Amino acid sequence: MTRTSQPSIRKLPAAWRRQAKTLRRYGGQALATALDRCADELEITIQERDDTTYSLTEAARESGYTATHLGRLVRDGKIPNAGRPNAPRIARRHLPRKARAEPRLAEESRRSHLSNAQIVQSIISKGIE
Repeated sequence: MTRTSQPSIRKLPAAWRRQAKTLRRYGGQALATALDRCADELEITIQERDDTTYSLTEAARESGYTATHLGRLVRDGKIPNAGRPNAPRIARRHLPRKARAEPRLAEESRRSHLSNAQIVQSIISKGIE
């Protein structure tokens, strides 16, 4: 199974419930019950994770944005404030994520002192993914 064909974590509970339904059709009650329980536990875990709130400093570490920028987003109403007016917090589910840029090849080669062969191998392997 390739990375792109794997279900996301949020889709796993539904996928497990579909598998449990199929198992029940063929007499696999115990396995189906186990899958249903796993789906329930995962949904609860996802909900708890999404409900976790961060201070602006913690949110900055998680998101890649500055605390000042995140504070501005909260003040402007673009992100709901999960805290108090003078002590804003951001729920994980509302946390923006800054895209992480891959280091440019020249910078990467200077930092790690890669040989030309290693650089070529890196380019080839990244093109295959």
